[in-house]
Amino acid sequence: MQKSESASSLGPGGLDLSEAFFRPIASAGPPSPTKRHTKISVIGAGNVGMAIAQTILTQDLADELVLVDAKADKLRGEMLDLQHAAAFLPRTKIHASVDYAVTVGSDLCIVTAGARQIPGESRLNLLQRNVALFRNIIPPLAKYSPETILLIVSNPVDVLTYVSWKLSRFPSNRVIGSGTNLDSSRFRFLIADHLDVNAQDVQAYMIGEHGDSSVALWSSISVGGVPVLSFLEKQQIRYEKETLENIHKQVVNSAYEVISLKGYTSWAIGYSAANLARSLLRNQRKIHPVSVLAKGLYGIDGGEVFLSLPAQLGRGGVLGVTNVPLTDEEAQKLRDSAKTILEVQSQLGI
Repeated sequence: MQKSESASSLGPGGLDLSEAFFRPIASAGPPSPTKRHTKISVIGAGNVGMAIAQTILTQDLADELVLVDAKADKLRGEMLDLQHAAAFLPRTKIHASVDYAVTVGSDLCIVTAGARQIPGESRLNLLQRNVALFRNIIPPLAKYSPETILLIVSNPVDVLTYVSWKLSRFPSNRVIGSGTNLDSSRFRFLIADHLDVNAQDVQAYMIGEHGDSSVALWSSISVGGVPVLSFLEKQQIRYEKETLENIHKQVVNSAYEVISLKGYTSWAIGYSAANLARSLLRNQRKIHPVSVLAKGLYGIDGGEVFLSLPAQLGRGGVLGVTNVPLTDEEAQKLRDSAKTILEVQSQLGI
């Protein structure tokens, strides 16, 4: 007897296992089954924007790549430099313009543009300048590509993802911040380095704010499918909490160290953004810790706030948020992280 398709995901008692693992996002519709022309627009042709662009090209993620920046000469130079590599890359049409009309019909818009901090300037004043900048970026993107997914990379990413959601008036599942996707990669690297294993065998997440109040989910770390902390406890092997806290501090300070050494970060965030683009546009339904609307999740009820949680990504954007079990301490730290972001948002007047 042939097993029905609808019953294949049911557990004992008729429980849908996918619903047990995820909190589905109702507005994320099914992907189109037909092969489609894929267009990605990158807003901001600085170090981060160009690292993302070249990674998208080398990984063959788009049929058409668009660059937008306010500096016309630099923009044209970057476009020509990429076009001249056509013989070494998968076939991709590359366009560039200061006019947002060039982004029309984009499947994914990646925003990297942002004001730089002036010496002596407060973080709040910098943020307010970035909000003013986003008022000129997000509405045109929404106008020319009303069905696009917005991926925000500019910092502070959680607050600017919230700002983009408000300015675009898109459903929240189609506005995503790069969040702690890169932090989690750094976290996995440091754990793998500490244990002398391959980072791809490490499952570990940083969640919450992309910043100083991020939360390391120690309770759910596994290596090769083995839960690390529970394994150590069962084997009566002591582990130093100080060691764990030092790894977390290294993750938080990683970007600062790179910036102090080379002036900016670019390659890791380039790979991180391309990694998210692949999951979104190829409907891979992979789980990434990205900045999503978190109100109502894990006791976060103080207001509309975007912060990173492990989320399933596909052609509809955020398809669901994973029900990761948190310890009481982790859940409290997550709520504290949300408060930190909400306090900044309250001063923006949006």
